[in-house]
Amino acid sequence: MGGTIKYIVRLSASEREALEGLVNKGKGAAAKRTRAHILLKADAEGPARTDAQSAEALDVSVATIHRTRQADVGQGLAVSLERQRRTSRQCRTLDGAQEARLVAIACRPPPEGHARWTLQLLADQMVTLEIVEAIGKETVRRTRKKTTSRRGCKNTGCCRRRATSTLSARWKTC
Repeated sequence: MGGTIKYIVRLSASEREALEGLVNKGKGAAAKRTRAHILLKADAEGPARTDAQSAEALDVSVATIHRTRQADVGQGLAVSLERQRRTSRQCRTLDGAQEARLVAIACRPPPEGHARWTLQLLADQMVTLEIVEAIGKETVRRTRKKTTSRRGCKNTGCCRRRATSTLSARWKTC
């Protein structure tokens, strides 16, 4: 992240005092204190430092300094000090009722012209029956893997362990 600095941090006297108090107190989350250090070093009123120099002094990446500057300029001091929520986490595609419908579809006989259900056939059937708007075969695979149903069983979830003696156990057959 070389070149010109796009986000210029300008701290007021009260903000600088609050950040110095946070840094000098030595209490609180380490990441919050690190961001306070970054803002103090990035302040336009202080000594001129490049992001690379600040990154080396604080043992953080230049990208961290850039993100902290950006948050301060765009959203304010309080937001830039707090931990940012992860945005890469994805929501569940299927809820419990939809998973149950998927298992029920998979336990039915396959459509005409097919010997067995494929992941893509199951995904297409879920869309055709308007259970979901769109679904990928990988989501179907993960959902099928975590269920206890087995193809060929008379009942869903019937394949469970049954102890026949104290020394051995075998799978119950359907």
